[in-house]
Amino acid sequence: MNFQEIKRQYKQSLKSMDTEEHIDLFFYRPLGYAWALLCARLGITPNTITIASIFLGVAGGVLLYFGAQPLVWLNYVGIFLIVWANTFDSADGQLARLTKQYSRLGRILDGVSGDFWFVAIYFALVFREINFGDNLLGTFFADHKWVIWLLAVCAGGCHAKQAAMADYYRQFHLYFLKGKDGSELDSTEQLDEQLRQMPWKGNLMKRLTLSVYRNYTANQEVMTPCMQRLRRALRSRYGDDVPQSFRDAFRRKSLPMMKYTNMLSFNTRIIAMFISVIIKMPWLYFAFELVVLNLMMVYMILCHERFCRKFTAELESKVEG
Repeated sequence: MNFQEIKRQYKQSLKSMDTEEHIDLFFYRPLGYAWALLCARLGITPNTITIASIFLGVAGGVLLYFGAQPLVWLNYVGIFLIVWANTFDSADGQLARLTKQYSRLGRILDGVSGDFWFVAIYFALVFREINFGDNLLGTFFADHKWVIWLLAVCAGGCHAKQAAMADYYRQFHLYFLKGKDGSELDSTEQLDEQLRQMPWKGNLMKRLTLSVYRNYTANQEVMTPCMQRLRRALRSRYGDDVPQSFRDAFRRKSLPMMKYTNMLSFNTRIIAMFISVIIKMPWLYFAFELVVLNLMMVYMILCHERFCRKFTAELESKVEG
């Protein structure tokens, strides 16, 4: 395989340049592509890579617990394992795009893999603060354990919402950029219809998986009423054949927002977490999620809702005209 072919195939393994982050392009995606090529040659499936990433990420998260000498070096091993897990998280999607091995189970597994990592990370950071707290608030958290638990639970809930909304806006952008086949955008109406048509007999696991995914999608839609109104207006006027002029107009508005979807996904939050561990103030990571990332999410939602409202008004005025 010559260099031009490698370059072409590498670009084919990416979702789109619109939705890629600089750190991913220069680090995670090249490593993920290398893993994807190796796994394709060995016959390893994308879902297998995803499951491997879960084990690596959880192991890395557990190692962040050690906050006292002589085992504090394990924190750096944990950081390495989490970075390694994210190269696998990149590789599974790249392998799926290269080999056309798409599945809804794969999308769900890819979505929950990071949740497993961060559950392990949250528990490790909480117990670290309680047992090894050597910062300004260490004694306070040891005496008032419920406070650090409350911070962790609230941060975890916010993390789930932030990641879900970032994923939804990214898929919506890809829908207008690449069409239905280039996006994993779904709707509760479509998923409900699939559930109605799927018999119970022999499909219990499939129905369970689809139901979980349906509820995940419903939670995304509840947060985006103006976007849902725009989707209905587009479906009513154009069906699945949205004009290129509208796609281009939406992309121009949506593209500046993609940097926020990236910052709410992995790299920004994991850098903040690594810093909080290294400076021995893990509670700062929870504060970062609760304040900085929540403000970022609210701004992202408000911006999308505003221009979706504008596009919907223009469509409806054309219909009335």
